[in-house]
Order: sequence, then C-alpha cells, then structure tokens
Amino acid sequence: MKIDALRRLLAQEDLNFMLTNRLPRIALTRLMGWFSHIRSPLLARVSIAVWRLFTDLDLSDAQPRRYASLHECFTRELRPGARVVDTDPDCLSSPCDGIVGACGAVVGTVVWQAKGSPYAMQDLFGATQDTTPFHDGIYITIRLTSSMYHRFHAPHDCRIEHLTYLSGDAWNVNPAALARVQRLYCRNERAVLRARLKRGGHPIALVPVAAILVASIRLHFLDTLLHLSYPGPNEVECDAPFTRGQEIGWFEHGSTLILFAPAGFRLAEGIGAGSRVRMGQSLMRLPDGS
Repeated sequence: MKIDALRRLLAQEDLNFMLTNRLPRIALTRLMGWFSHIRSPLLARVSIAVWRLFTDLDLSDAQPRRYASLHECFTRELRPGARVVDTDPDCLSSPCDGIVGACGAVVGTVVWQAKGSPYAMQDLFGATQDTTPFHDGIYITIRLTSSMYHRFHAPHDCRIEHLTYLSGDAWNVNPAALARVQRLYCRNERAVLRARLKRGGHPIALVPVAAILVASIRLHFLDTLLHLSYPGPNEVECDAPFTRGQEIGWFEHGSTLILFAPAGFRLAEGIGAGSRVRMGQSLMRLPDGS
C-alpha cells in the first residue's frame, strides 16, 4: 500500500515535473550512464527490483538471461517471435514499442508536441536540412517509457541516406514536461535519419529524441555512440540499407521517436493519440498507387 501511495504521489504532474526537470538534468544523466554500466550481477538484480516497484517492467518477452549490468537490461533484446511485423507492402510498421503522443497532419511546416504546443519542423531537423518533402505531410510521435523495450527498427524496406546529429538538453519527455516546455523536442539531443523507401521511392524521416537519464543513441551503421559529449561530425552521409523490422539501433533508457512521411500517407486504422503500439504493427498507409 505504501508503494502504491508513493506511485500516486509521483504521478502528480507538478511534482513529477519538479523532480525530473528542476534537477541538474545533464549531470544526473551522465551519473545514470556511469551507474548503469557498472558490471555487477548483484547490483543489477537489486536495481531491477527497485525499478519494478515504480514501473510496469515486464521482462517476459526478453531474451532469457542474467543481466550483468542495468545497462544490459535497459537495452535488452527480444526473444524470437516476441513481435509480429506486418508485411503488408502498403503500410509502414511501427519502428518501436510505445505510446502514441501527438500525431496527424503537418500544417505547412508546423508540428505539435502536445495540444496547443506547436513547433517548427525546421527547428527539429536543424538548419542544414531541407524539410520540403514533409511539408503538409504526416507525423506520429511515439513515447517509450523507461520500462519498455528500447530498440527501434526499420518501418519498411529502406535505405538511410543521411544522419544529422544535434546535441542539446536532456528534458524529460513525459506529458507533464511536454505541457510546460515549449519546443521541447527541438531542445533535446536528437538524431535525424533521412531514408528512402524501396517501394515508390518515398522519403521518410525518423527522429530519435533522447531525454533525461538517456542522452545516448546507438545506431548500428555508425561506429560510435551518439551522446552529450559526442564531438562530431554532425552531418554524416550514409548508404545503409535495411529491411522491414531490421534493428536500426537503441536508446539507453527510454525516450521518443518521431516518424515523418510526405503528403499522401495516412495513419493506419485505430492509430491515434494515446494508442499503445508494439514494434511491427501497422502505423501508416502508403499513398494509393505506390
């Protein structure tokens, strides 16, 4: 009962915002990164037990193993068959597990992080990037909580052609912060992955956004870890092919992934704000005739 009461207290938005955003975010994030990499099976077991007291952490679909560090649990792999990837050639499948936040039409170049809280696509992508292909297009924001599976995958057969890395802050990306901090996604550390679908040649963009206690993104086609101390380069030309459902990389805790597609794409049936999605399920429909 005491744990339930503490959970309810921490769920209060004002207190949640104060605890997760009024602390020294970057210092705390670096401390968490150091702590999570300590290799001690005993410490990992104790940390996971405490973690379970405050979240709905479920490891039943993970590869069965003993974790030598908390980091290994954060970045755990799934057991074979734990996710079903939709193979319909006319759909984009979800790149990750998560909760759908704001989603829908891009109005010109304006996107929403929450109701009444717009931001400019250019601010998210960075000054070097041409956002024209996604003007009046469609977007979907997927938030990964700390207890979720943290790896993300290709939503279709595609080729990643360019990476833009933008260092930044480490605000929490939970609803309490999104309602209070304007342009939050444009402030945090993030990577902009520009890709082209094999089907129809359509461009898409995946934007993993890091957050407090995360601030590090691993991409399999890049031989370095993107984090707050990453020295560059910030613009990387790529030629990295992926098949639908193939793993692209992971967050080292939990954060947000935003998917952009051009005009003509549409949300799949049943997808809207608040929907819980699993990696591989249908998320968007390609334009007719693709």
